[in-house]
Amino acid sequence: MARLRRPSVKYSLGGLLVVGFFVGIFFWGGFNTALEATNTEKFCISCHEMNDNVYVEYKETIHYKNRTGVRATCPDCHVPKDWTHKMIRKVQASKEVWGKLTGSIDTREKFQAKRLELARNEWKRMKASDSRECRNCHSLDSMNTEFQKQRARKQHEMAREDSMTCIDCHKGIAHHKPEGMTEEDDL
Repeated sequence: MARLRRPSVKYSLGGLLVVGFFVGIFFWGGFNTALEATNTEKFCISCHEMNDNVYVEYKETIHYKNRTGVRATCPDCHVPKDWTHKMIRKVQASKEVWGKLTGSIDTREKFQAKRLELARNEWKRMKASDSRECRNCHSLDSMNTEFQKQRARKQHEMAREDSMTCIDCHKGIAHHKPEGMTEEDDL
């Protein structure tokens, strides 16, 4: 104990700070690398629950294949870009990983049984964030409604006037709507 109370002759405070700084950079780099590795479509569909269910549906949508060749991948829609919201979303997503580990969604039947609950959670998150991830690519202010079909033009103009968000109208745009939806879910 006495040795721990005495200052080190070998190591100065400055030396310890420099070593601590580089160790911190090393660990931050490792953490960030791991975080980004979990932020890819390849990672998202690596479990069969996603690959066999929602990914199959996504491949049929305009977000997967379209005339301009711009693809929105899983993290583009489901993970915020800024660090604070990204970390919050990653913590929330740990519940989905828990579902995989505990087997509560490990078969198609179990996944479908829980699908409406999962969708409602995602819709709630998107509504609360004003469809932030949609707006990374789509913006009402940037839309040229003159080139839209009459119905779309009218709906987007109403959405702007009523301060609506993308998810209010576009549930089912990248995945099929879950069975058992109520009128309230479709609002």
